Amino acid sequence: MCPGQLGNAFQTILFDKRDSIGYVTLNRPEALNVYNVRMRDELHEILGAIRDDPDLDVVVLRGAGDRAFCAGADLSEFLTAPPPAKSRQVRWERDVWGLFLSLPQPVIAALHGYVLGSGIEMALCCDLRIASEDARFGLPEVTLGIIPAAGGSQTLPRTIGRAKSLEMLLTNRWIDAREAMSAGLVNRVVPRQDLTPTVERLATRLAARQCLTTRYIKEAVSRGSSLSLREGLEMEKRLVQAVRSHPKAP
Repeated sequence: MCPGQLGNAFQTILFDKRDSIGYVTLNRPEALNVYNVRMRDELHEILGAIRDDPDLDVVVLRGAGDRAFCAGADLSEFLTAPPPAKSRQVRWERDVWGLFLSLPQPVIAALHGYVLGSGIEMALCCDLRIASEDARFGLPEVTLGIIPAAGGSQTLPRTIGRAKSLEMLLTNRWIDAREAMSAGLVNRVVPRQDLTPTVERLATRLAARQCLTTRYIKEAVSRGSSLSLREGLEMEKRLVQAVRSHPKAP
């Protein structure tokens, strides 16, 4: 089923498709867009539909309201553990983070306000991150006696390096948007009022590119990071040939 057919029957997210750009909005502004079980299930449904939609070329992920992109996970739900067998089954069936990483389309995160815990982990699954000047980033799990459960201990070091990551993970040190850009966590910082138009212009620019080319560039970088240089170069050659031989190639 394509995303447009799902409509906006969800309780915790909104989806809007404009031409070949899909906008996914975390929609719990009264709770700082905190990630709960229902949001997990609804994101799993919409991301699966986006992944399989050949007419969607770019995805934008954003948060509703003025105060937060996502202020973390609802621990009152996620720390209430079901029986182990059921927990493993639900996790396998609802691997939202794996779905994020499997999307062939470029994904842009529009970040404002609080970007904490699951919020920063979700953003790290995106390809480009644009932040407003009021954005604040942190992983407070250590203060709760837990470790990040959605890949933060793996994706953050791969993005900003080991030392900076350990400082944030071990001490619960939050960083502002400018420091996040200096560390390589975000690509660009803009005034709050410019966040939406900046992201929309970027999404439109990407959507105007040849879809197959942008998808293969993303694939080359994503897959290549786990390969040796020789293997990566061989993969790049195969992808170049695939683009050239495609019927819609320029």
